[in-house]
Amino acid sequence: MVARGRLLTERGAKGSRKFVVLAGSPVRANTVPSFATRKPPSYYTRQQLIDTGAIRRSDRWPGCLETMSDIECTSPSSAAEILMGCSVNGWGVWKSAEGVSLIDCLGQSPAVPNRPWLVRGSNVTGLDLVQRLWLPEGLVTLAATRLRQGVRQGIGKDELRNLIQEDYESTATYSQQQALVEDLHAFLSRMKPGDTVCTISGGHLYVGEVTGEPEQHQSEDRRSNLRRPVEWQPTGHSYDELPEELQQKLSSQHDVVDLTSVQADIEGLGLTDQELVEEAEAVEHGPSMEIPALTARRELELPEPTDSLAGELLVHDTEWLREIRDLLWDERQLVLYGPPGTGKTYLALKLAEFFGGGPEQVKLVQFHPSYAYEDFFEGFRPQEDAQTREVAFRLTAGPLRELADLASREGNRHIPHFLIIDEINRANLAKIFGELYFLLEYRNKSVRLTYSGDDFALPPNLFVIGTMNTADRSIALVDAAMRRRFAFVELSPRTEPTRGLLRRWLAKEGKDAVPADLLDALNSRIDEPDFRIGPSYLMKRGVYRDGGLKRTWRTKILPLLEEHHYGEGIDIEKRYGLAALTESLG
Repeated sequence: MVARGRLLTERGAKGSRKFVVLAGSPVRANTVPSFATRKPPSYYTRQQLIDTGAIRRSDRWPGCLETMSDIECTSPSSAAEILMGCSVNGWGVWKSAEGVSLIDCLGQSPAVPNRPWLVRGSNVTGLDLVQRLWLPEGLVTLAATRLRQGVRQGIGKDELRNLIQEDYESTATYSQQQALVEDLHAFLSRMKPGDTVCTISGGHLYVGEVTGEPEQHQSEDRRSNLRRPVEWQPTGHSYDELPEELQQKLSSQHDVVDLTSVQADIEGLGLTDQELVEEAEAVEHGPSMEIPALTARRELELPEPTDSLAGELLVHDTEWLREIRDLLWDERQLVLYGPPGTGKTYLALKLAEFFGGGPEQVKLVQFHPSYAYEDFFEGFRPQEDAQTREVAFRLTAGPLRELADLASREGNRHIPHFLIIDEINRANLAKIFGELYFLLEYRNKSVRLTYSGDDFALPPNLFVIGTMNTADRSIALVDAAMRRRFAFVELSPRTEPTRGLLRRWLAKEGKDAVPADLLDALNSRIDEPDFRIGPSYLMKRGVYRDGGLKRTWRTKILPLLEEHHYGEGIDIEKRYGLAALTESLG
């Protein structure tokens, strides 16, 4: 069954080219439940055509309706919607006999899929054009007050840049001109009929379909002299209820923003899972197709910790691991802190690999006093050209940018990715994080980056685990900004899971519990909790070779305590030596 129609040169009241559905075209008998609320004009037009007999039950196609005469529609999309009984993009659905879509036949952006765009209009020199003009009159506009008349659709960016440099030379700065070039080029040349357009007003997101080409409108209102016709959906969507990734893109400060990366989130707005399935089936006629909006809606999950994981990590209670999981889920940033030797880095890596599904989703970086933003996120670094052997400074991504790009890649968005920051308190955190400090707290926002100028947001599936050695710098010295952005979990010899870790390890290895008794006796003599000795010093196989325990005690443990008591005149060997502790144990 194939419907037939033709595109007219005549334009409708809102600027879109009309489309005629020819007599004898098949019509879907039923409409999807969301049709009346999503596309009320097409829904009521369809009902009227059925009531007047212009569309009747078909004798040729059992179970279908049929057009009895040619039907003139306001746009290709409305024509397709009337026939199919659901919301559909007619510019892509209507195709020639050779299978070329309507928008490609017009020679506009051939073979480029439909894109969604954000265009801002709620505060144009103090006015909310969305409510005053766009929604009532079916428009989307840009202010190009000084741009000369006659600028054509499809103009190249270089030519447009030259025009803006001439027309705005005395009224806009260089950066303003560059931003205007990007916005106008997107509006004039990249945006096309059939594309989705979004805008924000009054705390709501409004979505529509571009139905025509741009026009330069001569009027006294210079705020909206560059226009495109749009068929807006009748209701908006509360901004606070939008998916996090969509909120991130919408927080960009540009006037025109390409929203292709969150297209699936936009397509699913206002629809239940069942309605999405019904619309997809109405368009594709396939029982088992992938529906991007449903895939995007799938919740990110962190695996539930198991008893076997607790046994592998020698954690005293699986419930403690569940608490770590919940903290990561709620905060997405976590710091494991404690004295040296408490297994912070080991535990961070093992947890990240478990929650992320493998080491491929985990990246580790170690902070130090000379570490900087340029090392951590992005900056200009010298690089040698492989061909010319010349060295030049090029913008280079750091570990956080690399992992964020990997996590946000198509197909990875539902896979947790982890950045482990070892010794997080040994560097100047404000210097390293820069504007990223804001993103750690406001995950639904984006910021303009210092070097590249890109709009950047931390992917929702990116988690950060830091480790902090409290013997290097007291946790009390961590600034309030850090405390607010991270959850802090102590790993200390005085509390579980660290307190009994060595004893559990010795039992697992079939070894005598004396080293655990010695460690407990040692820590009982250390008054400051931040300088107590962790069990990992005694969880190495070399400790249990001949003379290994004495050697480890003399070369690893006592030097730490000598540094701690430096200048106090304490006899370290007498107080903390292996012989003294062994004697105290009887």
